[in-house]
Amino acid sequence: MEQEKTKSPVSPKIDKTEAYMKDRIGIGTSFDLGFREIIILKKKIQIYYLTGLCDTSIVLEIIKKLVDINDKESNLKKVPEIIENRLVHQQVDKSKTMDEAVDQLLSGLIIIFVDGERYAFIIDVRNYPGRSPKEPDTEQVVRGSRDGYTENIIENTALTRRRIRDARLRYEMMKVGERSKTDLCVCYLNDVADKGLIKLVKEKIKSIEVDGIAMADKTIEEFIVSRKWNPYPLVRYTERPDVAASHLLEGHVLLIVDTSPSVIILPTTFFHHVQHAEEYRQAPSIGTFIRWIRLLAIFISIFLLPFWLLLVMEPTLLPKELAFIGPEQDGTIPVVIQLILADLGLEFLRMAAIHTPAPLSTAMGLIAAVLIGQIAIDVGMFGPEVILYVAVSAIGTYVTPSYELGVANKLFRFLLVIITGIFGALGFTIGFTVYILYLIQLKSLRTPYFWPLFPFNPNAMTQIILRVPVPLANERPSIVHPRNNYRQPINKKGRH
Repeated sequence: MEQEKTKSPVSPKIDKTEAYMKDRIGIGTSFDLGFREIIILKKKIQIYYLTGLCDTSIVLEIIKKLVDINDKESNLKKVPEIIENRLVHQQVDKSKTMDEAVDQLLSGLIIIFVDGERYAFIIDVRNYPGRSPKEPDTEQVVRGSRDGYTENIIENTALTRRRIRDARLRYEMMKVGERSKTDLCVCYLNDVADKGLIKLVKEKIKSIEVDGIAMADKTIEEFIVSRKWNPYPLVRYTERPDVAASHLLEGHVLLIVDTSPSVIILPTTFFHHVQHAEEYRQAPSIGTFIRWIRLLAIFISIFLLPFWLLLVMEPTLLPKELAFIGPEQDGTIPVVIQLILADLGLEFLRMAAIHTPAPLSTAMGLIAAVLIGQIAIDVGMFGPEVILYVAVSAIGTYVTPSYELGVANKLFRFLLVIITGIFGALGFTIGFTVYILYLIQLKSLRTPYFWPLFPFNPNAMTQIILRVPVPLANERPSIVHPRNNYRQPINKKGRH
């Protein structure tokens, strides 16, 4: 209430309004701030807009309609009512404070002040620059929709609404950032999502105090979940509207941040990050097979290198049939150092690929294959098996659907290699145990990160291991505490 009192009210003297706008936002200084003053029935009317976010044709149409009032109207006592009726747009609101008017102006809306009135008209005509929806590069499928979220929050909400045309779908708009005033939309199904979860998310958003969120969704994540130095992702990102809609139907909450093509899904567990839309675009048996292969690849990406190193250091652990595992002869560099250098070399290549222009990427690949691969083996820097296992481990990382999860797994793999190289079997055992315990104790918005394995839920775990046919997947995941637990409620008499 105290903040409401400190807000500047709209002055009935339009000259003061003009002075305020010049001082506050730089009218006449910033070239992209449009200003036009016209006389309507002997009253001054001021129009403010952002040239980059407003369609010029709409601005001209509104000015034309207002100017026509002088030729068709004569009632000087009802100028505000006449102007409101002539504003040719489907969404016209009023603001009684200058703070709100300025915020809306900088968001791309048109603001109209009338001399003698203590409110301003706000017309939503924003037209954000952006690209057309296309399939995201990180979540491609063989069969399925090819549209994806963009940097435009209005388009993103429309893409989601297109898939869930339910009257109970809610979009609550909020603003974050003292300077950036970035739009953020909280999205949920009103009769499915847990009220406590919705309240918790909105409270955390309202408590954010920051100048701006130039990095959009990532900044929001760090304020909402207390991850500190934890490398594992506690929220899920997606650029696919079908994936987002699927999570909404389960009872999750979405955060759609303007200027970001990624939507945040809350809350999520470790196993949410290992699922991919491709599994649901194939037959259940094929989807299950794909999921098993992916889970195996993720397991290999974490434990293959430290386990192979353990077998090299402790060959007595190998049965006779597998005695061939390990380098045939000791190299000039210890195996643990070879693994660390090779893993770091792959990281160099990954970062170089991100910063390399597309026309040069092929040349960079040839350099990596020749120099790091064959020549490094020929000079004795790396053993052939080191290159093989590092490459297989890297492939497992790239198979991981979530980029954030893949990077976190890579970090723990690196630590496991080091601790195994120093302490041998004891180090591997302790490292493996600490790793699992670390994942078990993590929580995402009060949600156990390793659910449904810890705490164990047999029904949910079955749906993790198997891609269950959709008609049989009747229950929503209990971990999000949905208000409506059944997707397809059918009573015993067979009636819907």
